[in-house]
Amino acid sequence: MGTAGDAYDNAMCESFFGTLEAELLSREHFATHEQARRRIFSFLEGWYNVRRLHSSIGYCSPLEFENLNAKTKIASPSELPTAGQRHGREKRPAARPWTTRDSTLNGG
Repeated sequence: MGTAGDAYDNAMCESFFGTLEAELLSREHFATHEQARRRIFSFLEGWYNVRRLHSSIGYCSPLEFENLNAKTKIASPSELPTAGQRHGREKRPAARPWTTRDSTLNGG
């Protein structure tokens, strides 16, 4: 197991599935797989993502949170927060070799 905040911490996922089970799956019975799929989709897109208050985003609905952030956000020219930053090969100094292999070794 990992520590909080790393890839092995699935607390938010567990919280979501707990909510899904408590608020939808334990209250309804589905006759077919397709009926369950459609009902889960409508639960997510019609209530959970639009109107339900989430504690991790200041007790706002995700839609409200996105609207608030869209108003206060100053977008970069390419709409990405890392626009203009150098990445990959451009970031490395010119004298640094591109591979870790020693070119003097044979067959390596």
